[in-house]
Amino acid sequence: MASYPWFREWFNSPYYHLLYFNRDQKEAADFIDGLITRLQPPPGCRMLDVACGRGRHSRHLADCGFDVTGIDLSPDSIAFAKQFENDHLQFFQHDMRLPFWIRYFDFAFNFFTSFGYFNTRREHDNAMRTMAQSLNADGTLVIDYLNSRYWENHLQHKMEKEQDGVQFHITKWMDETHFYKKIEIEDEQLDHPLLFQEKVAKFSLGDFTEMLGDQGLQVKEVFGDYQFGRYRLNESPRLVIIAQRPI
Repeated sequence: MASYPWFREWFNSPYYHLLYFNRDQKEAADFIDGLITRLQPPPGCRMLDVACGRGRHSRHLADCGFDVTGIDLSPDSIAFAKQFENDHLQFFQHDMRLPFWIRYFDFAFNFFTSFGYFNTRREHDNAMRTMAQSLNADGTLVIDYLNSRYWENHLQHKMEKEQDGVQFHITKWMDETHFYKKIEIEDEQLDHPLLFQEKVAKFSLGDFTEMLGDQGLQVKEVFGDYQFGRYRLNESPRLVIIAQRPI
């Protein structure tokens, strides 16, 4: 398992998308619209969606009139997203730990806790460097992460979910540094149940401030939910960070 990271197989599975993305699309659209209202990006500016999955955020940004590029490690997700490409929307399979286009984008986004998966701090620093280096001199980075302190106190250890005839049996736990989630999948199309496990680092606002600072970026605003409420350490479910390079 150590030589083959969990996210390579799980994020490329159709069951991942069935579990997570048959959800309220309006919430995602409202969040994007709220960001646009706050950030006031000029029409046609260049945006990078890092770990874009099948491109639902990228597509909404492009529909709003921006020039959007999405990158993701999953070949199946990118293959799906490519059907929506146009003159203002493109997708590439790419590992976020490796450099992408340097000093090209006005905005970079990392949505839906699409970070914190790697085994070492160096890998996370490399991913942060990719996002920071993609920005032009006055570019803006937005990171949408879980608020670790909140979920330490609100973790639902066991749950069941049925979606389109597929049964998901989910077990969650944590240690001092990570959250874990075991997903057992039962589908009559399968000969036997499938088992996946997620592992996400407990990064705090302080951790992100340090990682961003190492890449020359400074935290400008922090929000605690998708409605841009105030960030409260023990009460906010999300950690939404807006960072820029100091002028």
